[in-house]
Amino acid sequence: MFVSLIRNRRSVRKFIEKPVEKEKADLLIEAMLRSPSSKSINPWEFIIVTDKELLKKLSLSKPHGSSFLKWAPMGIVVCGDAVKTDTWIEDASIASIMTQLTAESLGLGSCWIQIRERKHNDHLTAQAYIADLLNIPENMKVESIVAIGYSQDKKPGHPMESLQYEKVFINSHGQPYQK
Repeated sequence: MFVSLIRNRRSVRKFIEKPVEKEKADLLIEAMLRSPSSKSINPWEFIIVTDKELLKKLSLSKPHGSSFLKWAPMGIVVCGDAVKTDTWIEDASIASIMTQLTAESLGLGSCWIQIRERKHNDHLTAQAYIADLLNIPENMKVESIVAIGYSQDKKPGHPMESLQYEKVFINSHGQPYQK
């Protein structure tokens, strides 16, 4: 079942106007809270955004790659506490993909929006823009936003032929893995 899930998952940037049901939102939240974390420190925190005006403002977080968020019925802002642990980036990234895979399993589409190390404009980081917009404390850093909703188009998964097996080695870099 899991292999089928990852074979079919695609990033979704076009959503229909249908809210995510509370039962599905609850399952997404449970999955995030069950995400693996280094030493079980769980430095992540999540902000579920369903307010259309806030989603529209969040879609302006950076110049490229976030505009589609304004059409999503839900955005999940994934943060990590940089004071708690130096693995907050990895832990927040794992929570982000857990969210995406859970969404796929529930018949929802999703797309990751990278925020960390991105600019809002020439004078402001995406982090600072979002922190101000959502009242995020200074110790919490935004890793990503995951757009969630029902896909407008259902694209097929990437074909096996497109997988880059040339990037897989066995026992030593440069020793090709034979499929």
